[in-house]
Amino acid sequence: MATTRLDSIDRKILAELQADGRMTNVELAKRVGISAPPCLRRVRTLEESGLIRGYHADVDARELGFEVQVFASVGLVSQAEADLSAFEARCRKWPLVRECHMLNGEVDFILKCVAPDLSSFQRFLTEDLTAADNVASVKTSLVIRGAKDEPGVPFDVLEARLAREA
Repeated sequence: MATTRLDSIDRKILAELQADGRMTNVELAKRVGISAPPCLRRVRTLEESGLIRGYHADVDARELGFEVQVFASVGLVSQAEADLSAFEARCRKWPLVRECHMLNGEVDFILKCVAPDLSSFQRFLTEDLTAADNVASVKTSLVIRGAKDEPGVPFDVLEARLAREA
């Protein structure tokens, strides 16, 4: 389901669920201005199409004992597709790696990692990440504090663009 095929109700549903994925279907239907049965059908269609990939609790990592957050810039020896895919697969298996993004430019990947303490992260860094096949370099940046951590997409920007195009 391409963005151009989403109508304003679908986009409102996505925006509302992005803001609060725990609301009931009845509340969601009220907020987007339709009755509950078609709202539920639309949500199911959005889920089946992959536009809604899941529902998650936004947990406080530091309050749960994960005091360390680090961004690791990783350079690989080879950027052949098989090697890139192998590194991505390895990242999916490392629990401390919470996000993995392939980049263009000087760095091949950026990883967002969390750990309970600095020694746990250092152990991961030396025993797993830097020791992994095809890893040429790793540069880390320890997060001091976060100023913004907002998941999802800015639906108001999308709506403004669509309004200009109409």
